[in-house]
Amino acid sequence: MRPEILLIEPMMAPFEASLDENYHVHRLFEAQDRTAFLADIAPRIRAIATGGATGASNDLVDGLPALEIIAINGIGTDAVDLNRARARKIRVTTTPDVLTDDVADLGMGLLIATARQLCAGDRFVRAGRWANREALPLARKVSGKKLGILGMGRIGRAIARRAQGFDLRISYTDIRAFDDLDYRYEPELEALARDSDFLIVAAAGGPQSRGLVGASVLNALGPEGILVNVARGSVVDEQALVSALVEGRLGGAGLDVFADEPNVPEALWTLDTVVLQPHRASATIETRIAMGELVLANLAAHFAGQEPKTPVV
Repeated sequence: MRPEILLIEPMMAPFEASLDENYHVHRLFEAQDRTAFLADIAPRIRAIATGGATGASNDLVDGLPALEIIAINGIGTDAVDLNRARARKIRVTTTPDVLTDDVADLGMGLLIATARQLCAGDRFVRAGRWANREALPLARKVSGKKLGILGMGRIGRAIARRAQGFDLRISYTDIRAFDDLDYRYEPELEALARDSDFLIVAAAGGPQSRGLVGASVLNALGPEGILVNVARGSVVDEQALVSALVEGRLGGAGLDVFADEPNVPEALWTLDTVVLQPHRASATIETRIAMGELVLANLAAHFAGQEPKTPVV
């Protein structure tokens, strides 16, 4: 019999078709009554396919006694309890590398869009205000400024490479300095923010980084500074961020992720100093195809008795 798997959120149609061809797929996102739906199938579910932000809660995992693997369509593991997975010998896989370029591209895009007021300018033209001879405030220059990066993993490094093309002076902070990097290492996040014009958050989510960018860091970045977050909403104290932007203690923000997605604080909606995206850093056709292929490859390897392609646990 085909292994039974739980698909927590939709994938691209060709990948769902492939899953249907090889597995007995139960789509949790289509269930009207999730509790009743799971009660009927829980004993038979051997795999979960899910997104990085959605993950799989402990309650869900604990209710699936036959679960063998959680295949994450993304790189974030903060929404899966890895220690609990290890204890139960449940494999956990992600889709690393294939989305690095897209996330780094969007990080730089958000920085440029925020500093140069691209979205505000677009709204300005569409509203007929340019034709009425109104004027926008002057924007901020990007090239040659000081960029701080929080988190120097794959994505942080890809952002730094792109930033070099804009002659940005790059510094970073992480749990340690990396010998293979020539950028300046600053061990204290607040000090990094104080010495930066722009701060891009590229750190992993999870308990260890929750609220890491708080009021003191935002104040250090200052009323001319810009924060960009392409990591996880949990890394930034969102209430402190909203207050800093509304009160003018922070110059601007480019945000792809939020604390309670898809709910975005309404106070941000009308601020021309803020550029908002619906958590879509990896949302290109090319990258979503590569991610989907890797999810399928991890599941296929596991059920063939082989090591998954990109295991975390």
